[in-house]
Amino acid sequence: MAACPHTTSVRLNVPHSTAQIYKDECTVCFDSPDNEGGLDVCLSCFNGGCTDPDRYHAIQHYNKEGHPLAVNIKRIKIQKDVRDGEEPPQKITKIAVVAENDADQYEYITEVKCYECGGVEVDRTIGQIPKVVDAIMTSLSASRQSEIKAWEEEIISCDHIRNLAQDAEKVVAAENAHCGNCELGENLWLCLVCGNLGCGRQQFGGTGGNGHGLAHFDATGHGVACKLGTITPEGTADIYCYHCNEERSDDQLGAHLARFGIKVETQQKSIKTLTELSLEQNQNFNFNMFTEDGKSFEPLFGPGYTGFKNLGNSCYMASVLQSVFDLPAFISRYFPADAGHLQTCNQDPGKCLQCQLAKVADGLLSGRYSTPTITDSGEVQGQDGIAPGMFKALVGRGHPEFSTMRQQDSFEFFQHLIKIISQSERTTGRDPTKTFEFSNEQRLQCNECKKVRYSRDSTTALSIAVPATKKANSSGEEDEYESVTFEQCLDTYVAPETLPYNCPSCQNGTTATKTNRFASFPEVLVINMRRFAYQNWVPRKLAVPIIFSEGKIDLEKYRGHGLQAGEELLPEDAPRGSEVAMDWLIQHMEDPDIDDPIVVSAPAGGAFVANPEQITQLADMGFTNKQAKKALKETSGNMERAVEWLFSHMDTPMDDDEDTAPSASGADGQSQAIVGDVTKKGQYHLASFISHKGPSVHCGHYVSHIKKGNQWVLFNDNKVVDDPKAPVDNAYIYIFKREDTE
Repeated sequence: MAACPHTTSVRLNVPHSTAQIYKDECTVCFDSPDNEGGLDVCLSCFNGGCTDPDRYHAIQHYNKEGHPLAVNIKRIKIQKDVRDGEEPPQKITKIAVVAENDADQYEYITEVKCYECGGVEVDRTIGQIPKVVDAIMTSLSASRQSEIKAWEEEIISCDHIRNLAQDAEKVVAAENAHCGNCELGENLWLCLVCGNLGCGRQQFGGTGGNGHGLAHFDATGHGVACKLGTITPEGTADIYCYHCNEERSDDQLGAHLARFGIKVETQQKSIKTLTELSLEQNQNFNFNMFTEDGKSFEPLFGPGYTGFKNLGNSCYMASVLQSVFDLPAFISRYFPADAGHLQTCNQDPGKCLQCQLAKVADGLLSGRYSTPTITDSGEVQGQDGIAPGMFKALVGRGHPEFSTMRQQDSFEFFQHLIKIISQSERTTGRDPTKTFEFSNEQRLQCNECKKVRYSRDSTTALSIAVPATKKANSSGEEDEYESVTFEQCLDTYVAPETLPYNCPSCQNGTTATKTNRFASFPEVLVINMRRFAYQNWVPRKLAVPIIFSEGKIDLEKYRGHGLQAGEELLPEDAPRGSEVAMDWLIQHMEDPDIDDPIVVSAPAGGAFVANPEQITQLADMGFTNKQAKKALKETSGNMERAVEWLFSHMDTPMDDDEDTAPSASGADGQSQAIVGDVTKKGQYHLASFISHKGPSVHCGHYVSHIKKGNQWVLFNDNKVVDDPKAPVDNAYIYIFKREDTE
């Protein structure tokens, strides 16, 4: 063991209980203490770095930060002999967050090393080193802290529960209890206002329900209910607030139930909670993993065939990431990782979006983590996959839904992911989300004067309602629907819609017809098929098969062409600027930089010259170039004051000399420049699709199918297999690549 001066000269601090300690895996790749060389955890900042000779992110961290001391952690699984008569492990009956304790399963080997001295092992008994190493080994890891926080913050109380006004006392008999509106004796919800028993919505796992609990709320306004069978002696249970449309907790549940003759201290939990049911189904879901003759699909391994471990209701994220990182724009941006960024990044890698995107790309595309697991008997099984806990914690941070452990909508997550990536790449010039961008053309025609207005808006995806027609002979528990073609679905996107309209030309109230078309076609077209409808107050999935024609998909007939010969433009609506500006502010309220002061460059002297970027920003809010330049001139280029000035001077005339640049509306009546290349043809092929399995939009499981060569590959969490029966007709999200995009 070498003598090292840094063991005494480097100042070390014992990590506090909430310190972010990255001891589960490297912050920039998915190597862990289970790898041959183990994981190095920095004793100064607790960053985790891999020791693989080809990457050695631990040394990269030292070169960048200058922190010389690290503890190397290796984890080795303990091989146990199975003896006759041993008792099985205790069955878990309740999901709970417990302290990490895997000492019975693994042996940990640690040593302290100094990179300044050439990476040699040094004396670990000097100074603060013993306390720091002990704290690292016994503290919760960063990923575990994030997981606990997500579960703990998930369910809270609300004012409807805290201020609950209950009716007169009433004894509710538990024996032979059933719904007050039907004969169901399971999935019963007790109204905590009046004691009514109503069945819940149909749940996964085969639990029936007709939504009579919700119907009771609609009829009476009694909005708080407790699910019978989930009550524990500790005073916990499934509580639902229909006012908030959320699961809640009730700190006064004992007193509220006593009103109906129920003593919580005598109750025993007899059925699974909503969280338990959701998590169990999600983690154990098989999603048709067998061939027609009953044989399981053969697992696939190698680069591009890596799965994700299910963190508990994380399949919505995994399915989106698999499809996104199959796209050329994302592969070229994040794989391999930008070495220059890793060296210059001034953030904690675990909290840097670009670092984490590159980490996910490396995990999925390198093939290092797509290797078969071998059982003790030598049987080859599927892969372990990678655990995207660090990424999930980062992208969900501060979001009311994605920061929790609840199941989420995969399309909503796609939109959230694209938004935060676009914001983080705003100044790099390498934004991969531009591969999704295109312009939508809206045509508005007054049905009285026949004048028209064209407008464009940029977007990154379409969301289309699937036409649903029940089969005449539909019978059984689930309705059957007639098949529709993909073209019929797109026809609903371009279908004319009649709206009430105050025409600025006719000067009276009338109606107008609005239609949508593609003004340009993106490199990658994402379409969300809305497959749900409300039945008995409950949103239910509609199993409408969508038929695709073989080969290339041509969307040219859905292209818009702007103002046509003989069409006369409608005049602009006077108040439009303020309305659009307010819409813009509402849509951007969640932007992380919405409250940041806007930095402007003041003119050196002479006449004021407006910043073109500021003019564009104000034009995006709906103001004309004249208004934008006037406001900037009046406020000396202060963007915040310019917005305030515009709202308070909507009727102020604009001087002609304010409009030296092209106006926001061109000669063709369009209100925004086209995003994307209008010369590219709208010809596509289906590249991947994301499917949802489950009876309700509130629960279920997401998987992704990706076209690899001539075969469809199923990515079902960490199960990656060739799927000859890919259910193309029942997807929730379709992702198309333009023919010239490969």
